[in-house]
This record gives sequence, structure tokens and C-alpha cells, in this order.
Amino acid sequence: MRLRVVLVEPMYDGNVGSVARAMKNFGFHDLVMVRPCRIGDYGLAMASHARDVLQMSRSFASLPEALEGASIVVGTTGKRLEEAQHHLRLHLRVPCLSPAELAEKLKGKDGTIALLLGREDCGLNSDELANCDMLVSIPTSSEYPVMNLSHSSAVLLYELFRTCEANEENVEMASPESLALLHEKLRTLLQEIRYPVHKINFTMIMLRRIIGRAVLTEREARSLLGIIKSIRWRMENPGADRAQEADDAL
Repeated sequence: MRLRVVLVEPMYDGNVGSVARAMKNFGFHDLVMVRPCRIGDYGLAMASHARDVLQMSRSFASLPEALEGASIVVGTTGKRLEEAQHHLRLHLRVPCLSPAELAEKLKGKDGTIALLLGREDCGLNSDELANCDMLVSIPTSSEYPVMNLSHSSAVLLYELFRTCEANEENVEMASPESLALLHEKLRTLLQEIRYPVHKINFTMIMLRRIIGRAVLTEREARSLLGIIKSIRWRMENPGADRAQEADDAL
């Protein structure tokens, strides 16, 4: 597993330095930031012996650029289910995995995982969460549930470090290209069956999360694409026999 830590619009260089330190503590070095604050002397001091992680970090103007090449995008959230104001918003924040459950899901998987950590004041917004394949939330006391950015990163990185240390055969995950194509074909299929337009976006978030939690292999992704292709062919050719379908598939 290749872990890419993505900080979305971090506000304080001290937190960035502390995240870099936690990353090096647990053997991770790929730090990416989206529109970050300026990293000054305080950030470097908080990084301590992990200044090399900061020096090797990359910054991007947009989140899609930062996520390019990732097979799985994991979003972090500290907001609890009961805080949702409308039932449709539940699609954005549930279900959430604990750090240990996330680590177990990714155990033995070969591919690039992007772990998104949001802004110190408001975390990840709804659009950013909608583009995540999995969500993770750290169980905390209801008395003070929201954790500091660097503290939450340390908890998550510890669990993922334990997974990376496991000595077992790795299974290659589906490529980002195959997963993007699968999402595209599912959306097209929903449109072709005249699925209610106002439900498509939320249903796609749900399907993205189902596919994300399944951590598909390349063969599984391609098999699902083949099934969708067959469904669409049958919809367009309802009276054709199977022999003709096989010929057209060639």
C-alpha cells in the first residue's frame, strides 16, 4: 500500500509540521497539500526531524490534481450522524469506518491510497466528501469530539502503519482509470433507465461508497463493466438472441 496524505487547505504551518512528523514516525513520506498556508519557521520546528517530508511535499491548486493516480480516496470527518439536518445529507457522511476498520479493509492491498484531511476549522466540505470512496471517523468523547488535525492524523497513521507492517501477499487494486470508467458507466445506466433525476447524484455517492468499501481488484472492476455493457446491449436489443449478443461483444 502506498499512502498519500492530502491536506486540504491547511491553515496553520505548525499543524502541517506536526502532520509531517507523525508521517515519518510511522514510515510514510508522501505529503500533498491543496492551497496550503505558508510553511514558516514554526512549521519546520514542529516537523523536527521530519523536515525532509515537508521539503519533498507537493502543492496543488485543486483537489483533483492532488488525487490523480489514487485508486482509493478516503475522507476523514468528525461530524456525527445526528448533526445532519436533512436525510439526503446522510449519503455524504455514512457509513463511517473506524481507523481500525479502515486499516483492516486496506490490509494486503497493493495500490495508492489518498487519505484526505480537511481544514482545521470546518474539515472537508460536502463536495469533497462526495468524491471519497470511503469515510473514516475517529471515535471520541461526546464532551469534546473534534480532534486537532495533527492528533487525528497520528491516530490514523498508526493504524495504517500496523497494516503495512503485516507480512502477507498483496492483492492489486483496480486502477483509477477502471474505477472512473465504472462510475461513469453506472451514471449513464441510471440515466438510460430513467432513474429519477433528482436522486442520481446521491445514488452515485452511495454506489461510490459501496464500490470503495469493496476495494475491487482490476478483474472485478472489469467484470462489472462487462455486466453493465451486457445490460445496456440487452436494453437496446430486447429481441436479439444470445449468439447475436456474443457476436456484437466481439
